[in-house]
Amino acid sequence: MQTGTVIKSTGSWYQVQPDEGGEPVQCRILGKFRLDDVPLTNPVAVGDRVEIAPDNEAGKGLIKKILPRTNYVVRQSPRRKHDLHLLAANIDQAVLITTIIEPDLKPGFIDRFLVMIEHDDIPVSIVFNKADLYHEEAMERYAEMKHIYEKIGYNTLLTSVASGMGLEDLKHLLKDKTTLVSGQSGVGKSSLVNAIQPQLLLRTGEISDYSGKGQHTTTFAEMFSLDFGGRIIDTPGIKMLAFNNKDKSNIAHSFREMFRLSENCRFGGRCLHLNEPGCAVRQALETGEVSEQRYMNYLGLLEEVDDQNYWERNRDF
Repeated sequence: MQTGTVIKSTGSWYQVQPDEGGEPVQCRILGKFRLDDVPLTNPVAVGDRVEIAPDNEAGKGLIKKILPRTNYVVRQSPRRKHDLHLLAANIDQAVLITTIIEPDLKPGFIDRFLVMIEHDDIPVSIVFNKADLYHEEAMERYAEMKHIYEKIGYNTLLTSVASGMGLEDLKHLLKDKTTLVSGQSGVGKSSLVNAIQPQLLLRTGEISDYSGKGQHTTTFAEMFSLDFGGRIIDTPGIKMLAFNNKDKSNIAHSFREMFRLSENCRFGGRCLHLNEPGCAVRQALETGEVSEQRYMNYLGLLEEVDDQNYWERNRDF
């Protein structure tokens, strides 16, 4: 029996890097694995520590056991609404790549990503890329976003592959850590990674002239080692970050500034910060202590929970 780390997921096959070195082993799953009794499209994630045994087919292996995870990141399956998709496991931090323009910034996507990560207290940095394209208005928008997110404890970076801005800071951030790197299609994620680690030669794509959206260039999650220390898990470019959470309180607790304030709410942790009397979050919203942009995105996620629950109650079996 060998132990190793899953470094690539391609659906039915997984590449496992054995701890003792050598070439990665192509493995398939033996048996069924579940996560907290939640239906998964992929029971094994890149970053998982596993035990493998030789398969009957020469050079292949079988994943027989998933070792305990320190954490994991899931998203709603893009193909099956009620299933979850494991993005990564056992990470030290996450980096979200975004941009103010080309494509235009979607603040709701940032907050969805943060909610997805927040449950395990995984540190997140938000990288605003393509700074060389920012005109005066875009720079003002960046300054606004920087203020919103750094105020509540998230690290931000401004980068440009064309000018080299922020690349050394990004390398310093990634050094000696296992980092989940994600972002919407078209924000320049692959170009940015290639700029700090050229030999990876990740595929890059252009913005679609027709839709104004990025083209998918990464098909499967994959782990890469960095020659200056550390590893990244590169995830597929995401056009939409669908959300699957039926518990409103989990969402409320995942907006960290609201969670901190909730101890001062009349109903404490049970307050959803809607129309409840004595809500400290609503009071902070009026004084500007809580970002109106973040609060509106929070309300949008709560509405999606209502929509999901309505569908569940009324679907035709």
